[in-house]
Amino acid sequence: MSSFAPAPVLFISHGAPTFATEPATLGPLLRNLGQQLHDVRAVLVVSPHWQTRGVEVMTTATPVTVHDFGGFPAALYQLQYPAHGQPQLAEEVAQLLTEAGWPVTHDTQRGLDHGAWVPLMHLLPQADVPVFQVSMPYNLNPASALQLGRALSAMRAQGVLVLASGSMTHNLYEFRQLGAAAEDYAIEFTQWVRDKVRSHDTDYLIDYRRLAPHAQRAHPTEEHFLPLLVALGAVSADEPVQVLNGGVDHRVLSMESYAWGVA
Repeated sequence: MSSFAPAPVLFISHGAPTFATEPATLGPLLRNLGQQLHDVRAVLVVSPHWQTRGVEVMTTATPVTVHDFGGFPAALYQLQYPAHGQPQLAEEVAQLLTEAGWPVTHDTQRGLDHGAWVPLMHLLPQADVPVFQVSMPYNLNPASALQLGRALSAMRAQGVLVLASGSMTHNLYEFRQLGAAAEDYAIEFTQWVRDKVRSHDTDYLIDYRRLAPHAQRAHPTEEHFLPLLVALGAVSADEPVQVLNGGVDHRVLSMESYAWGVA
């Protein structure tokens, strides 16, 4: 291991793809946070937009920008995030995960999905830090997501920032319904999660679908919530959390995000 100070861990709500061009409240918060990131060798992204049968690690040297969405303004499909990959560090991650009991394969062609490049356009707009991804297994659940984060945590000492990209709430059935005001359920769910994150109550967060208010409505499916458990697994219980209050976009998408290990 090197002498790097432990790199930060982030949970970022990446919202709709339009977040790339419509920064709203969270965008400036991420840009300010990015200016505080020093000595980061690479960014390791876990995103719900890359799910696989087992764990896959992206070892692409020059990943393309993947526009993995449809029905949005044409300008979004022209955006590029030209960060390099980091195959050597990706190989180290694969070895760590294998030693922790995760079946791992390599993907030498994988590009950056929008769960990675959309928030990074605000956090690190110069695209001058290498980026690689680790997939989410289809059978991941809150408890195993926490374990995945614990396995990845050792890379922080190598100067690798762990970016768990998801969404504090993610009900796409309600996304395009008319209205301006934030839905109460999204606010109440966010407040419950914030309280548990601040106190590092991982047992409650693992059981969030039973314990949290409006959990089933906030997350009809849970792939966008699981990255939060990955982030919590990568930090210690006594690390203070910085809350990035991104508000609620499009009535139902809470953009609440968290940062640990940022000076």
